[in-house]
Amino acid sequence: MRAADFRQLSPASRLLVINQFGINVGFYMLLPFLATYMSGQLGHGAAVIGLVLGVRNLSQQGMFLLGGTAADRLGCRPMIITGCALRVVSFGLFGVFTALPGLFTAAVLTGLAGALFNPAVRTYIMHEAGERRAETFAVFNVFAHAGTLVGPLLGAALLAVDFRVTALVACIAFAVLTVAQIVVLPRQDRAPQRGSVLGSWREVVTNRRFLAFTLALSAYFALYNQLYLMIPLEAQRVSGLSEAVAAVFVVSTAIGIAGQVRITRWCRERWSAGRSVAIGLVCMGTSFVPVLVSGPLIAAGEPDRPGIALVCLPVLLTTVLFTIGQAITNPFAMELLPIVGSERLAGTYYGFYYLVSSVVAAGVGWLAGALLDVVGGPAPWLVLLAVGLAGGIGAAALERRGWLIREPATAEGKAA
Repeated sequence: MRAADFRQLSPASRLLVINQFGINVGFYMLLPFLATYMSGQLGHGAAVIGLVLGVRNLSQQGMFLLGGTAADRLGCRPMIITGCALRVVSFGLFGVFTALPGLFTAAVLTGLAGALFNPAVRTYIMHEAGERRAETFAVFNVFAHAGTLVGPLLGAALLAVDFRVTALVACIAFAVLTVAQIVVLPRQDRAPQRGSVLGSWREVVTNRRFLAFTLALSAYFALYNQLYLMIPLEAQRVSGLSEAVAAVFVVSTAIGIAGQVRITRWCRERWSAGRSVAIGLVCMGTSFVPVLVSGPLIAAGEPDRPGIALVCLPVLLTTVLFTIGQAITNPFAMELLPIVGSERLAGTYYGFYYLVSSVVAAGVGWLAGALLDVVGGPAPWLVLLAVGLAGGIGAAALERRGWLIREPATAEGKAA
């Protein structure tokens, strides 16, 4: 990313992309180590840990629609500030409480904070970026990737001291970000919402082209989750080393930081936003071909040192292609959401989009994991390949019908 790409953003957008870096540093400083802390120091079993993490995920994804609706009706700025302030409280609770009621309360508040913050910050940027939405979200993703890289490194260093120190530092980081938002983040003019909340939701669920777009793009989230499930599992299986899992995340993060803005610029010069989304989804799906082909040929175990690099090559190639596809898809998907939806109700549309996508992602993740446990072999990879191809074909069909350009929609985002 060039410095000029950052300078071209509005002052508010620059603040929010830096804010996202801080948010990810604070989040990934603590959450990746929560399971280890709960099992090692608190003595909780895997089922309890899984339940706590599941509650956090459910409270966030289940509340996305409410968070997006609140951003439309109360304003993005208050929701961004409230979400960040809730992270101060919730991460503090993780450091204070060791009993399950306190841990569950912290998990719920952490998820609620994300549900308030995430739709609001994306809606704010959408209104702020104007015609440079994809480019702005590309820079946003670069800073998010950087925070994802720095957070676990800082968390690992602090964990050597004490988990409560990690929680305290994360609280301080979120508190600083909250104060910065209060002091610096400008208010946006907000169009009054004349209809009821149920009326707004009815508009969303009757918008046919938005629903078709959401269904196609849910493939993105279903595949994105595999960066944390199937790909690390395959890296561990073929190498027998936990370091191979770390290599997957390092490669993915490095491509995201170094290549995101360049990839978005390259696609903008050659393709429409709709075609970019379709190609990106196909790229994410076909990225699993290397492990699909090589997986049955590589036995599980611990190869000798020269063999480790060789057996990890298909996984790393999958990671590279997967991350490129992700970098192609995401900024243009964010650009298209208010076009297939409505700028007036952008937060509500964002919230519904994330809610539906998270449900689909959970289902695909369960199916892939079940196939891995029961059948093994190429079956889970074939499912993921099919998901990517189906999403890409769906997006391409919407592009051909003209549903991914502004003209077919009314000013209020009604279905064509």
